[in-house]
Amino acid sequence: MRNHNYIPLLFLLLNLVNVRSQELKIFTLNDFDLKGRVQSCLVSTDYGKELFEFDKEGVLIKTVTQYNDNDQDITYYKYKDGELLEKRMESYKNNILDESTSMANFYEIDTVPNRKVIEKIISYDKQFLEQEQYHYNDEGRLIRIISSNGEGVDETTFEYTQVKNELTVSTFTNGILQKSVRTSIKKTHKGNQEVTLTKEYIDGEPNTATEEIFNSVGNLVTSEDFLYDFAEKEFVSQKKRFYQYTDGVLSKVVKKTINTESAENYIFQFDNNKPSNWVKQIVTPNNTYTTRTIKYYTEEVQKEETSN
Repeated sequence: MRNHNYIPLLFLLLNLVNVRSQELKIFTLNDFDLKGRVQSCLVSTDYGKELFEFDKEGVLIKTVTQYNDNDQDITYYKYKDGELLEKRMESYKNNILDESTSMANFYEIDTVPNRKVIEKIISYDKQFLEQEQYHYNDEGRLIRIISSNGEGVDETTFEYTQVKNELTVSTFTNGILQKSVRTSIKKTHKGNQEVTLTKEYIDGEPNTATEEIFNSVGNLVTSEDFLYDFAEKEFVSQKKRFYQYTDGVLSKVVKKTINTESAENYIFQFDNNKPSNWVKQIVTPNNTYTTRTIKYYTEEVQKEETSN
């Protein structure tokens, strides 16, 4: 499992409410670097507060983004038989529900002959916003998304290419290449490493790329950003990051460019739960911080009833 405890949780939340997500995903405790029977996690940073609530199986059921005392976004997730059935995003401004920016996502699932999911997005003031059709192949891989809204219909297709130990997933929108992700396994003296190279395109032309390398226990050890040089016809490195860990916990990130080098140190404090979770993260030398208030489900004790 990949570990991403260095990613600001605000970015994770933005991914949760992204209407045009490419892949339907059910979020669990693992996506938030949480372990054990977590009921809720309140994240406090210098840019606001976010609350995440989970059911007893560790599945995300509610998020709250608190911008200030009067403005907040609340998202509810409903499931049935392990499938996402409904998602509602309610936007409150001056403590009043804004129906024009609040929306509901409804999901219909068909598995015959192959899996297909239809997602309908409707605003609270009854305006149709968009419909997505997700089509899967015999292996359960997403191969096509048909998006329709007031501006027309778009088709996104996914091509999978397996060459030995490398898998490349290419994404096309209306036939034009938008992104490619190549994942491969590299053998080293410290064990196998997973290398992910993501290339982004604009109108089919290469633009940016990112390479991430994970060690054998799933920790990110290096990431590198590239920008395409049309004169040289190649991707040129812009920035590289090196991640260091102490007892499996992120402790330092070194950032290097052609002309600069800087470092950030990460300090974590953990609670007494078993398994434990971090409740405070301090990043020096800027002394930015993130705190997490975590509540756990208590073990249910069955009471033995006796009769007189």
